[in-house]
Amino acid sequence: MSKVYEFKSNGKFTVIVDDYNVKIQPKGFSNFINKGGSKGEKSIPIKSITAIQFKEPGLTTGYIQFAYSGSSETKGGTMAAVKDENSITFVKKELKQAREMVDLIESKRHADSTTAQSTAVSAADEIIKIKELLDAGILTQDEFEAKKKQLLGI
Repeated sequence: MSKVYEFKSNGKFTVIVDDYNVKIQPKGFSNFINKGGSKGEKSIPIKSITAIQFKEPGLTTGYIQFAYSGSSETKGGTMAAVKDENSITFVKKELKQAREMVDLIESKRHADSTTAQSTAVSAADEIIKIKELLDAGILTQDEFEAKKKQLLGI
């Protein structure tokens, strides 16, 4: 299921968040100029996002910057974020929407890691249990090996 966020006041962006990706679509002439002539969609896999920088709008525009492995993170604040293809800008009236989007992405980032960790722990627990059955003579070595491979997905 995907959720679409429209930021129209400053910079004009459409951001689509699905279960696997964050897709940033810059719109308008100012984004064309600021982003170096890029009109394409930027797709960032959620599982590769290492950090999200969130700056609320105040005297200047707010921005959300996505950092991921292999990206070059700009450090120049709002002025650099305007030119960064991994950032979107927004104004005060879009703050609630921006927070909602970041919360959704963060929940998807953490859900993936929690699921992977619990799956790994569950497989390890099961292997320990079947090893005890092997040691007790209830399972043969071949049965143990077959079940272990099944649990590890080999």
